[in-house]
Amino acid sequence: MAERATGHAPAAGRPSEMEDNDRQFVEYVIKSIVTHPDDVKVDRTVDELGVLLTVKVHRDDMGLLIGRSGATAKSIRTLARIVGMRNNSRVNMRIEEPEGGRMEKPVGSGSVLTEDGKSKDIADVLGDLQ
Repeated sequence: MAERATGHAPAAGRPSEMEDNDRQFVEYVIKSIVTHPDDVKVDRTVDELGVLLTVKVHRDDMGLLIGRSGATAKSIRTLARIVGMRNNSRVNMRIEEPEGGRMEKPVGSGSVLTEDGKSKDIADVLGDLQ
């Protein structure tokens, strides 16, 4: 038999089940997109500006989460705001950069990296060898 709600506020520091829907929703969507779902972590904090969902994913999944020109991240933010509006709260989402920072861009074809980390065209390298 189901128990009736008592009307008491949730324990301090813990959001009620209804208030946590935004976090659960965002976590579900992101885990469905990425290739390392076990590494997805969504933290929820509340302040005077509203709800902030902080997302952490595996560094290999950053491109999947952000999408082309940020379209995927923007869409997830929009959906999170809609879920938040159902609970009368303003929801924002922040994506944390994984440890180690951004991945280095590969050097374009036809160029190499020198010992000091600079990019050099192959023609210049061949010229140096002569």
